[in-house]
This record gives sequence, structure tokens and C-alpha cells, in this order.
Amino acid sequence: MDYLLTEEQEQLRRLVEEFVLGDVNPYYEKHGHEEFPWPLFRKLGELGLAAIPFPAEYGGGGLDYSTYIVALEELSRTGSRLGGALAVHGLPQLILNQFGTDEQKSKYLPPMARAELLGAFALTEPHAGSDAASINTRASRRGDKYILRGQKIWITHGGEADIYIVMAVTEKGKGAKGVSSFIVEKGAEGLAFGKRERPMGLPHHTREVFFEDCEIPRHNLIGREGEGFRVAMTALDSGRITVAATSLGLAQAAFDHALRYATERQAFGHPIADFQGIQFMLADMATSIEAARSVTRKAAYLRDRGLPFNAVASMAKLLATDTAMKVSTDAVQIYGGYGTSEDYPVQELFREAKIGQIVEGTNQIQRMIIARELLKKFKQ
Repeated sequence: MDYLLTEEQEQLRRLVEEFVLGDVNPYYEKHGHEEFPWPLFRKLGELGLAAIPFPAEYGGGGLDYSTYIVALEELSRTGSRLGGALAVHGLPQLILNQFGTDEQKSKYLPPMARAELLGAFALTEPHAGSDAASINTRASRRGDKYILRGQKIWITHGGEADIYIVMAVTEKGKGAKGVSSFIVEKGAEGLAFGKRERPMGLPHHTREVFFEDCEIPRHNLIGREGEGFRVAMTALDSGRITVAATSLGLAQAAFDHALRYATERQAFGHPIADFQGIQFMLADMATSIEAARSVTRKAAYLRDRGLPFNAVASMAKLLATDTAMKVSTDAVQIYGGYGTSEDYPVQELFREAKIGQIVEGTNQIQRMIIARELLKKFKQ
């Protein structure tokens, strides 16, 4: 592996950096984080950033995942808000690109690449989070339609998104083999949304999503009936790399703030960066970020070459999100009392970091996946 960015990747990183400094930061300073940042999302499309790793024939950038994660990390250095939104938008794009029909790809992927349509991924339910095979949402065939009944929770972009990729049971009693995946468009009859949820940290624009005899055309089935669990797991394997990338951006942001503050804050007549206790914290923070970045890039490298990557993706997600939590915690500690104040950025990053350890499969689930892969050769 080459750990240095290519010339093309560095150009992309600089483009994203300019976008963050010129558009993203000023937007959030003026408008805050309560509403979904539609102007910024549309700008992603204008800049060609809304579909970086997807085929050019459908409006995408035609680039690899190794390049995609560079952009996601850079976007997330102001916190993971916009980077996280782009990563979630990428999940339905990935599913449609890999499992969709030609008609589905042609209809949805180009406007998603232009950021004219926002995507969402609807899997989690009140009693089915990490145990994704235990979902209860049902889909029944009725003539040339499917009727969906059920409830999803913590759906990022819920109520905002135009396209929802929904997992539902089409055959009871078969567990994962009875799950299918569907495209549900905003405005579909029977599709409804709950109130905005308020997860810890900055707003993630999540809502409950209800399917109350929701009617969708039969051709909105993705793949074949019973393939939905495989569709979801395929998306999540790649999604864990993007969660790692956005968490790295967040960790880097927290470290940058802490490093700068340590050189400016005076105590006992010296900058606190002169004290060995602070120096050791900064050294550990920087080392952890570099280690997590290396594993994340390896996961993307393997994926780009069609090699098995799910275990390394879980390692990347586990290490990067744990690193973001530890680095942001230490950043708050270096700031001292100021670190707990809303007037300083590190408390936001601290609260935001926790979410990464939970989404796309909790970090306990990642450890199970890693251990399962390690033990496979002894069970053959």
C-alpha cells in the first residue's frame, strides 16, 4: 500500500478544504445545525462530490473508495455533520448501483449524483438494531404492488430524504432469508414520519418512519425477494469504512483544536504544551489517529481491489470511532473547564464522537465480526 495521497486525491482534498472554509463553516456559523443544510448538500452535487465512487455513466465520479474516504475525512474536520450526511446518502447509491435494475439505476442514480435527490437507509427498528435479521416491518404482495406495514427508528434524513431503501420481511419464519429490500419514494401513500429525534450530540436529522399500508410498485423491489439481508449487509460493510473516515475527520478536528489551545493556554508562566503530561496526551492522540487512518485506508484498498474486506472494515470502524471518542475526551481535558462550555468546539466533538461507536453496528458487534473471521480457519 502507498500511504501517500495521489496527485488526484490531493487535488480533491484541497477542493473539499476550500469548500469547507468558504461555504461550510460560514453556513453553520450563520444558520446553526437545526435544519438540514440543503444549500450545502446541493453544492456537493455542483462540485461533483455527491457520488464520488459511483459510475460516471450515472453521473458519478467514477473514482475508488480510497479517494472517497479522503473527501469524507476532510468534510468531517468541522465535525461529522456534512461528511456523515454524504456517507448516509452513499448507502442507497451503493445499493442501487450494485443490486438495482438498469431502470432503477437510470431513474435514481443521476439525480442523486447531482444532489437533486437525497437518499436514506431504513433498517433499524425499535426491537431490531444490531440484530438486523429480527426486523418486523412486513411487505405483502397485492397484484402489481407491495403493501408495507411497520416502523423504523433513528433513520438519518428521515422526513428529509426523497428516496428510502427499506428492509422488510416478505416471508415470515425464514429469518434473514425472508428479508427483502425496497425503494420507497417520499410522498408514497401510507408513508409517514414521526417527530424529530434528538440524539446526543449535534442534530442528525433523524426521525421515526412509519409504513401504514404503504403502497409501492412491484418494480420497486431491489433484486429478488429474500435477498434484502444480503443487500443490507453489503451496504453496511462498505458503510463502516465511511463511518471510520468521518470519525477520523472528527478526531483530527478535536486534536487540532487541542494542539492549538495547548500552545496558547498559559499556566504557571508557561504554555501548558510545555508540560510533559500534556505532551504525552498529544502524542498519544496523534499516534492513535495515524493508526486508525492506516487501517481505514487498508479497508478501502482491499475493497477497491475486490478482495475480502469486511473484517478490516470492522477493524477500521472500531478503531476509528474509539479513537474519535478518546481523542475528543482528551481534547476536553486539555481545555479544562472551558472544554465543557458551549462556547468552545471540543464539547460538541466529544458528544458527536459517541454516536460513531453505535451506528452501522455497535462496536461490540464489530468485535464479534472480527473474531468470527479470525476463527473461521479453525472451524473448517
